[in-house]
Amino acid sequence: MAKRVLIIGGVAGGASAAARLRRLDEEAEIVLFERGEYISFANCGLPYYVGGTIENRKRLLLQTPKRFKARFNVDVRTKNEILSIKRGEKKIEVVNLTTGKKYCENYDKLILSPGSKPTRPPIPGIDADRIFTVRDISDADSINDFIEKHKTKRAVVVGAGYIGLEMAENLRQRGLLVAVVEIVDQVMPTMDREMANLLHQHLHEQSIALWLSDGVSGFSQSDSKLMVGLKSGMELACDFAVLSIGVRPEVKLARESGLVIGNCGGIKVNEYLQTSDPDIYAVGDAVEVKDFVLGSAALIPLAGPANKQGRIVADNLCGRNIKYKGTQGTAILKVFDLTAAMTGTSEKALKKTDIEYERLYIHPAHHVGYYPGARQMHIKLLFTKPEGKILGVQIIGSKGVDKRIDVFATAMRAGMTVFDLQELELAYAPPYGSGKDAVNMAGFVAANILDGTFNVKHYDELDSKDFVIDVRRSAEIARGAIPEALNIPVNDLRERLNELPKNKTINLSCAVGVRSYIASRILQQKGFKVKSLSGGYSTYLAYTAEKLFEAQTAKQLKEEFCTGL
Repeated sequence: MAKRVLIIGGVAGGASAAARLRRLDEEAEIVLFERGEYISFANCGLPYYVGGTIENRKRLLLQTPKRFKARFNVDVRTKNEILSIKRGEKKIEVVNLTTGKKYCENYDKLILSPGSKPTRPPIPGIDADRIFTVRDISDADSINDFIEKHKTKRAVVVGAGYIGLEMAENLRQRGLLVAVVEIVDQVMPTMDREMANLLHQHLHEQSIALWLSDGVSGFSQSDSKLMVGLKSGMELACDFAVLSIGVRPEVKLARESGLVIGNCGGIKVNEYLQTSDPDIYAVGDAVEVKDFVLGSAALIPLAGPANKQGRIVADNLCGRNIKYKGTQGTAILKVFDLTAAMTGTSEKALKKTDIEYERLYIHPAHHVGYYPGARQMHIKLLFTKPEGKILGVQIIGSKGVDKRIDVFATAMRAGMTVFDLQELELAYAPPYGSGKDAVNMAGFVAANILDGTFNVKHYDELDSKDFVIDVRRSAEIARGAIPEALNIPVNDLRERLNELPKNKTINLSCAVGVRSYIASRILQQKGFKVKSLSGGYSTYLAYTAEKLFEAQTAKQLKEEFCTGL
């Protein structure tokens, strides 16, 4: 058992390791170094502090050095930066940032938890003082102070990942006009495009201007405004900008000390979270992990895995030999009135592998429809053929999303298949769910696909020559339908079989996929070749509605940023 353990970096990974180690070993000498002012703060809560949802700044401080010392007897040294690791001597060189004094400390074991830092590419003008990042409490303070001092009206958020969208929402909540610039063709790049389209439409509805498939070419600043130049040639006028274009693992110290850096750019560790030096462990955003689904190396900077890694390292320092089995990327995001969540891998990632997979879309209500307040969820499930191993799930909706994504994530971690989803016994009462929960329904549909009960087709596979029958009622058709689709309501289908061709495949569509499934069962047993369009017209809208909304409203939103301040 280690006698003297030094921990470089606090927050999720380092602080968790320190607390767990003390619970397991009362005699170990533990010293935690943090170059910032705080050892443990709610960095995920920073956007909500800027937006005013979290009013009391002190609530962001999860632990103070004084309280940590009192409870866990850990020597906490904030504003102390590590200059080097002398591995041969098992020693680190430290500088006290307050006094400037340099000193060395010996260790038996060392834990690295340096985290990550916001990406700042070499764009002209990027160091202007009207450009901010969001990494720690001081960054949030700077944004708040700037907004209050300058009475700002417009902001540009560069990057549309988790932090970017959270900042966009919270700045809008403070009354600012907000534009989001994203270099790829969608927000939330970790999700698949058709799911992100649902967020695009909602962001437009909340008066967020989107510049997608466009990057920043440069910034120019005057006394009263900031101009954001785009690669398309457009210039956006605003009061300030927030950079949220990803993070990079902090590996400078590890690299300089000769530790192996992985191909993804993170510190390479084994399954016990040891670096290439067996006396040095690493956790958190700086670590290259194993993708739980694909098995490949990956960088997945999330708080949950960092906390677990810190706990595992403490266990291993105490001789427990616990393996970290990988990160599956379970994450959730609030986007105004919607929630977006995912676990596992995306289809865009699967397309780069040789894994044979299938997908499905369902759009169930979050609880039974007859109980007031039912809200629709949009669920995409990816699974292997023919085994039915769950590869990934994406969900967007206003309610019930968090519950379902956690069930899916747990099923994945347990190695369950889509066939097992059918058997899950989940809590039901009208205010909370359905007798056949959305998770069960995903399992039913996937099992039907895999056992051949019905054939599925997807809207992005449709050809203009394909024969499509929409089995909804005519009143529903009037509100929107697939162009050129023949309308035969499912209840009339048996009486109109003579209108259908037997020499071509019939593609069936409805509202969410239920009636087209029933129609497919009728027609299959009558000798027709049929395919059911997964998710019905709701999925079709996920592919197309964003374009319609863009044409109607986006121009007006964008003009707000192109007319000067």
